[in-house]
Amino acid sequence: MSSIIVEYVWISGQNTHHDLRSKCKTVTNITKPLCDVTPADLPEWNFDGSSTAQAKGLDTEILIRPVSVYPHPFIEGTPALVCLCECWLPNGKPSPDNTRYVANSVFESKQAAGHEPWYGMEQEYVLMQGDRPYGWPETGEPAAQGDYYCGNGATVSFGRKYSLEHYQKCLQMGLKISGTNAEVMPGQWEYQVGPCKEIECGDHLVMSRWCFLRVLEAASEPNLDVCFDVKPKKGDWNGSGLHTNFSTNETRAEGGLAKIHEYFDRLKKTFPHDIAFYGGDNNERMTGLHETSTLNEFTFGVGTRGTSCRIPNQVQKDGKGYLEDRRPGADADPYLISSKLFSSCCDIPCPELDVVEEQLRQPWMAELSNKTA
Repeated sequence: MSSIIVEYVWISGQNTHHDLRSKCKTVTNITKPLCDVTPADLPEWNFDGSSTAQAKGLDTEILIRPVSVYPHPFIEGTPALVCLCECWLPNGKPSPDNTRYVANSVFESKQAAGHEPWYGMEQEYVLMQGDRPYGWPETGEPAAQGDYYCGNGATVSFGRKYSLEHYQKCLQMGLKISGTNAEVMPGQWEYQVGPCKEIECGDHLVMSRWCFLRVLEAASEPNLDVCFDVKPKKGDWNGSGLHTNFSTNETRAEGGLAKIHEYFDRLKKTFPHDIAFYGGDNNERMTGLHETSTLNEFTFGVGTRGTSCRIPNQVQKDGKGYLEDRRPGADADPYLISSKLFSSCCDIPCPELDVVEEQLRQPWMAELSNKTA
């Protein structure tokens, strides 16, 4: 095969939605079809960590190791791939911000064997043009919520072309994106990733975020951005979440509903710790209004939208299936959500997660610390 372009993407130190860095490399030693290329076929590379605030001192080199590979949806006319990478230090240790490594420490632990966790994540976001949601008037605010959710027509739907272009590009990459729809606030949308197994969900969610950044980078309209803030507009407007659907082979088996209730019993005890992984500003969103629960207790219900977790009506009818955790905020780290939810539900200890929790805790979480049963 002739030379191919490989774009290396990595998560930098700030977050997993906008601080996604990348650079391209010409790779010449690929002898197999592009569709058969694996991370092991691609060389390790590096970057200057001092330029991304990931390293200080004299030796600022950080290694990037390919972990998943996809067809490149934005490069035409030349064979090209895009690969997601993990960040590692020259001393052989993962970089402090390598949350993918932390998640894998849960998924690959001995206690995780046999559970086979599956995930689906519902990524809400707001299209922004400058400092205003896309389609909003230049002054004031649009009509109140009610007509926008899954709406059609120029007076209620704003940004569909970008939602659909993102959807199509994700499918071209082979990402497990399963749908999209307009959300409750004008200019707000959602897409769903899954079902995915274990670490794959975080990989596909992160790459779907990267894909949206690139879609808007090439847009003909100026000053467009995809906003993953949990409460982009204050007032009587819905916030943005990352609702996470979760199941194991136990919940998917006959009688699995009883196992879901067992998981809820555990989540009642762990919720003051779990919330640290669900977004630093999530207190602005989880007020008990706008289809959210409150932060100070764990609740669940069948078909409910104002509880911490929801059992879908079909799951209740079938007696098996999955649960939906409605607490994660739109800007949360999918690796941490998936691994912490698994750890809490299935009682899997993970020292690495404990360390991360201390780093993530915000002042407003202190009042929850005495809620542990």
